[in-house]
Amino acid sequence: MTEREKRIKRFEEYMQDSVVRTKWLAEELDRMGFFTAPASTRFHGAYEGGLFDHSLMVAKKLVEMTEKMRLPWETPRSPKLVGMLHDVCKCDCYEQTEDGKWKYKENQILTGHGDKSVILCQLMEHTPFLTEEEVLCIRYHMGAYENENMWQNYGAAIGKYETVLWTHAADMWASKVMRT
Repeated sequence: MTEREKRIKRFEEYMQDSVVRTKWLAEELDRMGFFTAPASTRFHGAYEGGLFDHSLMVAKKLVEMTEKMRLPWETPRSPKLVGMLHDVCKCDCYEQTEDGKWKYKENQILTGHGDKSVILCQLMEHTPFLTEEEVLCIRYHMGAYENENMWQNYGAAIGKYETVLWTHAADMWASKVMRT
């Protein structure tokens, strides 16, 4: 079994109680490169499969935080779904150079980060319809790393759903503390 196949299996097993069409969603994410893309070019998860590893770490941390802090999600599936899909925008962001390093692809049609992830999730045939809370958690998962002109919007999103803040915290924990 290849590393990609192992990641797909881990995804299906982890998500099976949260998403009805887990196998179909896994196939769609696989076509997009989710299980082989890096999470970044130089920082956390800068290796083949790093995007999946990072996303799984964020999902697990959100589930842990939800249980320990009794976070008020609208639907039980949300911590796993948000954690797994928050960086789906990175599936097509990078390409490998001849020396095996990763570089950012120029001239992409869809750009952005949180907003691009939301758009891609909505375009995928087998992604469950995202709730407003899930959309805002994915859109604003970058937190204070957003452009300064978006901070007021980020604050408003937290005011509506505190889970937006905790999504950012889980992402920071995975990327800055665990370095995945």
